[in-house]
Amino acid sequence: MARFFVDSTQILEDYINIEGPDVNHIKNVLRLQIGEQIVICDGQGNDFITIIESIEDKNIRVKIESITIAETEPNLKVTLFQGLPKGDKMEYIIQKCVELGIDEIVPVNTSRAVVKLSDEKKMNKKIERWQKISESASKQSKRGKIPIISNVLSYAEAIKASNSMDMKFIAYENENEVTLKQVLTTDENIKTLGFYVGPEGGFTEEEVSRAIDAGIKPITLGKRILRTETASISLTAMIMYHYSEV
Repeated sequence: MARFFVDSTQILEDYINIEGPDVNHIKNVLRLQIGEQIVICDGQGNDFITIIESIEDKNIRVKIESITIAETEPNLKVTLFQGLPKGDKMEYIIQKCVELGIDEIVPVNTSRAVVKLSDEKKMNKKIERWQKISESASKQSKRGKIPIISNVLSYAEAIKASNSMDMKFIAYENENEVTLKQVLTTDENIKTLGFYVGPEGGFTEEEVSRAIDAGIKPITLGKRILRTETASISLTAMIMYHYSEV
């Protein structure tokens, strides 16, 4: 069944109004007709089973038949703090981590990041593009929400952002003892988890030291050095597997 996201303002008591690019997709790509069922998500984990009642040029109206809680959303809220990578790697990281169940991705300006998004216009354009990729990946993987791609933070801001999280760690190539398996627990009270992955050059010793001071544990990802995109995606997958969120 086709699946679409809408803003909460489009949801009325018994009906939902679909607007924007989804109208064209429903009419001209999927060629759905009046009377057919589609699933509408409010982006907050609620699925609305609906029937198409009217199709107009710029608006499609659907009648709500039932409401259910999306079964595809993890209970654990995982946030990736991603050092800005080169090229289109960020797009790939977003797409795959969203498919795997990430809750939020925070782009971070680190010391060794080649890409520096300091121009506000360029940054807003990037964030808008990344958010669309998140939405597309959410639709494809039948998520019940669209993970947020936050504004780019400085490293200091990113460190503070995980203060209230139940668990947090940083991938560091010079850590040789503590593994991911050792830091993950079976504690059911763990509701929020944040992890940090550096850009192509990794984190500096000073950055890791600041993370440790903030209670963020350095971990090793094994004997082999992983690319930044491999590390982020692999960690997301392993976390979800460990907490039975797959």
